[in-house]
Amino acid sequence: MADKIRKSYKFSKRFYDDALTQSKWWSRLYFKLLWGGVDDNQIANKVLSYIPDNFSGRLLDVPVGTAVFTAEKYTRLSKAEITCLDYSHDMLEQAERRFSEAGVTNIKTMQGDVGALPFDEGTFDIVLCVNGLHVFPDKDKAYAEIYRTLKTGGELLACFYVAGEKKTADWLAKTVMTRMGWFTPPFDTTADVRRRLKERYVILDFHVEGAMLYFRARKKS
Repeated sequence: MADKIRKSYKFSKRFYDDALTQSKWWSRLYFKLLWGGVDDNQIANKVLSYIPDNFSGRLLDVPVGTAVFTAEKYTRLSKAEITCLDYSHDMLEQAERRFSEAGVTNIKTMQGDVGALPFDEGTFDIVLCVNGLHVFPDKDKAYAEIYRTLKTGGELLACFYVAGEKKTADWLAKTVMTRMGWFTPPFDTTADVRRRLKERYVILDFHVEGAMLYFRARKKS
């Protein structure tokens, strides 16, 4: 499974940004079919808006991907200590290049696995997870590690695909995205995510648009 994921993102690195930003006709069609017409750019910006520009704590971005959504935001988070982690070296190389071009210097990038984060308990004030939770092979470990490394009162900010909202999206996720290694089942439904969060977090914001869910949740004391 790990090799399949690594190879899939190596293969897609040349068109990954175009797909996410809907800058090509085929990527707009992809979003119409997979996400139910939702604009991933707008969703990502909504999630990033949860972070004030004067934030001065420690932030973990996992998976950072190519930083296509986050680089511009990070230019405004000059007081923050940002760690960006991804399983794919190819994604990290593109993110590092984008940060360098944007002049962002308060970022540490590293290769790693969300299921075994190399950080102490309560390290981060914010964990940001954009388009990640539908990719992670072991969702239970991912949620557990994110929770462990968040400080009490820290926030988890995320957006990702959820099953059961759009039939076309579910079909594509199962027959195309999973086979290519870009998505990894089993996939949570909206109800599954609510259940996961209510056990350990206070839900501050929670929305479903098309087949995409995004939320803001605070770790309970």
